[in-house]
Amino acid sequence: MEKPHKITAWGALVLLLNAWPVNAELRTVEVASAELPRLYQLDGVVEAVNQGTVSAQTSGRVIDVRFDVGEPVNAGDVIVVLEDTNQRAALRQAEANLAATTARKRDTEREYQRIKGIFDRDAVSKADMDRISASRDQARAAETAAEAALHQAQQELDYTVVKAPYTGVVTRRLVEIGETAQPGQGLMSGFALDNLRVSVDVPQDLVESIRQQRKASVRANGQWVEARQVTVFPIADPASNTFEVRVDLPDAIDAVFPGMYIKVGFVSGSQKQLVIPLSAVVVRSEVIAVYIVDDDGRVFFRRVRLGSPAGPEYVVVLAGLKAGERIAADPVAAGITLKSQRNKRVGNE
Repeated sequence: MEKPHKITAWGALVLLLNAWPVNAELRTVEVASAELPRLYQLDGVVEAVNQGTVSAQTSGRVIDVRFDVGEPVNAGDVIVVLEDTNQRAALRQAEANLAATTARKRDTEREYQRIKGIFDRDAVSKADMDRISASRDQARAAETAAEAALHQAQQELDYTVVKAPYTGVVTRRLVEIGETAQPGQGLMSGFALDNLRVSVDVPQDLVESIRQQRKASVRANGQWVEARQVTVFPIADPASNTFEVRVDLPDAIDAVFPGMYIKVGFVSGSQKQLVIPLSAVVVRSEVIAVYIVDDDGRVFFRRVRLGSPAGPEYVVVLAGLKAGERIAADPVAAGITLKSQRNKRVGNE
């Protein structure tokens, strides 16, 4: 009998299971011994990486709220509009101040050039030259300050139109039309669904192996999905003796939302397990079994106990089989063969 194949895998599992013909209709595969990742399953809470509350950055009465709880929002969409009367007045004043300071600076520059020409001919004193130089510098500084004031006034006006910082879903609406918003006051909360992670509290006796392996998978939509990244926090919680571990989920996972509890499997070394194809498993009501084929081609129906999936096409066997045994690759053909064998045995009797 051939020795069981030794297989190591993570992610896409490749099993070297050799099929060989027993008769013209029946094919078998060998029960293989595989080195599979050892998974510790823990519960984690899904979080949105991009989540928070958009706050007012200027004061004003709320005149429009364009989104409500549960509605999707695109990045850059206007979500809240504030009354901008005061901001527009401040902008016009800043524009006027800039025009005045620019005019003063222009006059001062011309006077400076005139005095400098006279000074070069030794027609005015050094004190007069210093005074006009100081006046020119003050005029330049005044224009710079006026430009900054104009930029600030324009920014204050822009703050009256509040936009979404990222694409996501609204979770809380914190203001109503007619309220007066103040700087720092929350207006609307939300989160993005395109960048999710899972926060897990891991016992301290597992954290070192998790830190070394940095591999994990999450159970989403009935299947295990490999995580993009595993981050282990360096500080333990003294109350629970656990470490927080963040597992970044891959993009575009359906039916997973912040606040959900999902299973997270952390890789901690490997272990040898028996693996068979899922297509060879027979499920009849509550009975899970396979068809065993011996060296003489005889077929037997045997119950087995299965474990977790080992890739998309294989499953771990916990009890009922031994490495090296042969099982029918096609349960339908095996069932027909078994029935034929029974009928033949009855006929012989």
